[in-house]
Amino acid sequence: MDEQTTAPTSDQDRPAPGEPQVTSELHKDTALVTVVGELTEAARRPLVRTLTDLLLSVPNLHRVELRLSEVTFMNSAGMAVLVQLQKLGQPRAVDIVLVEPPEPVSRPLQLAGLWHRFPVVEVGSS
Repeated sequence: MDEQTTAPTSDQDRPAPGEPQVTSELHKDTALVTVVGELTEAARRPLVRTLTDLLLSVPNLHRVELRLSEVTFMNSAGMAVLVQLQKLGQPRAVDIVLVEPPEPVSRPLQLAGLWHRFPVVEVGSS
């Protein structure tokens, strides 16, 4: 059965100022995590929390697709968050896949030499 977590429903669940909005959906062994806003240090808490919750609650999780098309900015702290997510998934062989990374995400990853570290797919290719 597919599960879906949508946008926050209470003030307590809303992103803190500066945090991106992070939502997730579960389809069998693949989680679709959508990030809207800036990918900076402020993204660490909601993204790590989301991935940790998925790892703890979905024993057969195989793939996490980070849908990044609505990310407007990413800095070095945002790159570190992506690497941290990848490292969190490694012990269980969970692939962290970047879906539709826009130029504000792809360009810094390319310049830092991290681009080839992540599988990348465009919509319709996943």
